[in-house]
Amino acid sequence: MYSIGIIGGGITGLTTAFNLSLKDFEVSIYEKQERVGGVIRSFRKDGWLAEGGPHTLMETNDRIRDLVIKLNLEGERLYGDNQSKKRFIVRNKTPHALPSSLGSFLSTKLFTTSAKIRLLKEPFISPWDNSEEESLAHFVKRRLGQEFLDYAINPFVAGVYAGDPKQLSVKEAFGKLYDLEQKYGSLIKGQIKGAKERKKRADVSKQKARLFSFREGIETIPRAIQTRLSERIILNAEVTEISKEGQQWEITYQKNGTIKRAKHDIVLYTGPIYALSDISFDHKEIIKSMAEEIYYPPVSALTLGFRRKDIVHPLDGFGMLIPEKENCNILGTLFTSTLFPGRAPEDHVTLASFIGGARSPSIAGLPEDKLVELTMKDLHTILGLEGKPVFIHHVHWEKAIPQYTIGYGLHKQKMDKLESDNPGFFIAGNYRFGISVSDCITAGYETAERIEEFVSN
Repeated sequence: MYSIGIIGGGITGLTTAFNLSLKDFEVSIYEKQERVGGVIRSFRKDGWLAEGGPHTLMETNDRIRDLVIKLNLEGERLYGDNQSKKRFIVRNKTPHALPSSLGSFLSTKLFTTSAKIRLLKEPFISPWDNSEEESLAHFVKRRLGQEFLDYAINPFVAGVYAGDPKQLSVKEAFGKLYDLEQKYGSLIKGQIKGAKERKKRADVSKQKARLFSFREGIETIPRAIQTRLSERIILNAEVTEISKEGQQWEITYQKNGTIKRAKHDIVLYTGPIYALSDISFDHKEIIKSMAEEIYYPPVSALTLGFRRKDIVHPLDGFGMLIPEKENCNILGTLFTSTLFPGRAPEDHVTLASFIGGARSPSIAGLPEDKLVELTMKDLHTILGLEGKPVFIHHVHWEKAIPQYTIGYGLHKQKMDKLESDNPGFFIAGNYRFGISVSDCITAGYETAERIEEFVSN
């Protein structure tokens, strides 16, 4: 039986550990905090439910469904309300439904007539020659025009990455877009032809994947895995050193003021990339460069509860994203009580807003009362909010989401080198295989498979 030491109890590490445990690997998880789940945090109080991190999962492939089934969570799963298919983008301080069909695209006031005509040119624009790495902003402006960058991609990137499309690499951050152009020469042609290939792989595009959560929030998954692996999870364990002793790895950690050591055949690191630089380990310069250069902007997640009658907007959708050109304080707001039942008491609603990110990092760390004030100002203007919040839940992330910026491929090469130079050492996390919860779960499955392949050779 092979012994696996996993550093980090976020969703990637937990999923990897759970899958390996089913294959009779001896798994130990070392988690620095007093809880597992990483940024996934669900908070329940007096009929309200708030999320401190991600709010939804997407059924993009069979592995997502497989994990839910293996954890016996089908009865707790909640799919997004049909209204969640409607997404709003704010323009001129007014929410406009994102077009979902040709007819709605032609009639929408979100884009001007000239922007719609500009889209017709897309299939005839030559693919990028790869003479240099292209930013997402440049890619979108080149293929779709400035207005689509300003009122579609800019707010979308703020909602997903809390990022700036001028800084993100299209190849690294949105590889599927890049691949569509490279393979088919056009995004429109690629969407049509690529749908057939996804069907063969049993994959679903993120645009069409079903959204879901659980009755008690996203933290249901890490809690369920913790129940299964309880004796194999060591909480409040701060790893200080990773070293190789002969054919085995040794993990040194502190717990309750005591220094402890444990030997394993394999070590998997899934903690934040910047935290790896605090651990004594070979290749210090490589690790230091990644820790210093991979940017994690700060973000505050603010869930506010209101009486339903205090908001004019019907809240008939997933939520709203706000373009930078609108000069608002918040990046966007999810209509969480519309998405899933049980998020608010009867005749009340919850709105989850996000502040900061790469767009305005200076305001992310403001005091809670100031964040509420700034958020209320935007909600009043855009949604017709008149009342005061009767519920407030605030979580601040000093380092929220890793940004896959121009040149990020070099960091991935460094991670490859760490593994190749240290057989039996693996690294995985949202800084390597994608930032969404679904990406991390998929990465957990794939990392478990990589480890199985390693021990079989």
